[in-house]
Amino acid sequence: MMSAKHISLIGVNHKSTPLEVREKISLIGGYEDALARLRKYRLPEYYLLSTCNRVELIWVSDDPGETTSDMLGFLFGDTVEPEHWDGYSYVFHDGNAVNHLFRVSSSLDSLVVGEAQILGQIKEAYRYASRHGCTGPLLNKLLHKSFSVAKRVRSETGIGSAAVSISSAAVELARKIFGSLAGKKVLLIGAGEMAELAAEHLLGQGVESICVANRTLSRAVDLAARFKGGACSLEELKSQMETVDIIISSTGASGLIIQSGEVRPLMRIRRNRPLFFIDIAVPRDLDPALNEIENVFLYDIDDLSQVVEMNRSEREKEAVKAGRIVDEETLKFVKWQEGLTVTPTITALRRKADRICSQEIERTLAKMELSAADRKKIEFLARSITAKMLHDPMQFLKSDSCRKGEDAKIDMVRTVFGLENDDETN
Repeated sequence: MMSAKHISLIGVNHKSTPLEVREKISLIGGYEDALARLRKYRLPEYYLLSTCNRVELIWVSDDPGETTSDMLGFLFGDTVEPEHWDGYSYVFHDGNAVNHLFRVSSSLDSLVVGEAQILGQIKEAYRYASRHGCTGPLLNKLLHKSFSVAKRVRSETGIGSAAVSISSAAVELARKIFGSLAGKKVLLIGAGEMAELAAEHLLGQGVESICVANRTLSRAVDLAARFKGGACSLEELKSQMETVDIIISSTGASGLIIQSGEVRPLMRIRRNRPLFFIDIAVPRDLDPALNEIENVFLYDIDDLSQVVEMNRSEREKEAVKAGRIVDEETLKFVKWQEGLTVTPTITALRRKADRICSQEIERTLAKMELSAADRKKIEFLARSITAKMLHDPMQFLKSDSCRKGEDAKIDMVRTVFGLENDDETN
């Protein structure tokens, strides 16, 4: 009979492996080179995923025990001594491998739980594997299922709805104040990394323009080009504040660069149009007294950190719901996979019984002169007897003990009914 195919997964990630080790085993040559090197192992199906925080390999085999060592060798190469492989990696088989992949695709295993980027990375890796003929029926089914599981988690939980980074929290607050950020103008003071990230989030929300102010004008020009915006010097802040809606400050200044006394008269010029300040600098760039001005909103790192922590707690609650969905979908997939071993035997048994029944009906009716109605009655009787004779063997094959890969029981059925030597089943 056809032996059961097993799904195996090995990997390294931010939880199990230090960055200096992950850097050494990342796919520097890209997916094409790595998939080509995997071909020599003659695996029936395989798939490779590489991101900033993980490298994972999934493959199909008849005997995981024989192939796991080879795959670990491929993953680590000469970069890590074999005695350290177990400490840096994780290995899963069948249901555990399926569950892990579903958790990864649903962003339950990410550095930031609920981030959406990982699903796109899994899909991109799948496109490479599929294009190069590396995946087959089993992994195609598994990977497409991982996409739908991630979609179900997103639609049935709020795991990705709350911002859990300083920059995304700042944008979330801005949206609460303005409702929509479409058409809003942003002034970016300084060139801090978090300020840049906040600007990227703001662009994603449809802000109209970004102007960068920096002590070194050339740096402001370079950064502004990245956001397709403009640049100005720090001396021009006052005139810029008359027109912008959102100001993100992240400089290395030792003291405050914007005082409340400078902003108060500007609000009359602005006709009290709301002005939103985000101070991501340490020490602070912006005067805390700005919050005392009507229609001026100021948030610093402590404010944003509180939002992040509250949101992270909410995501953890949603992650419990998401985990239940992943476990449920894992059980469904494993049940389908288990059926793959039994299905050929069920099909072969039914096909042989139908063939014998048809042959005997034809042989018997050839010797008899009967009306069409009587012939149909005999055919119905013969097929009914066949179906009743098959009922118990079929129920046995569909039972959990056979579905869960007990090959000896399936082999016994094939032997008893002579399926191995039946030409029609080949």
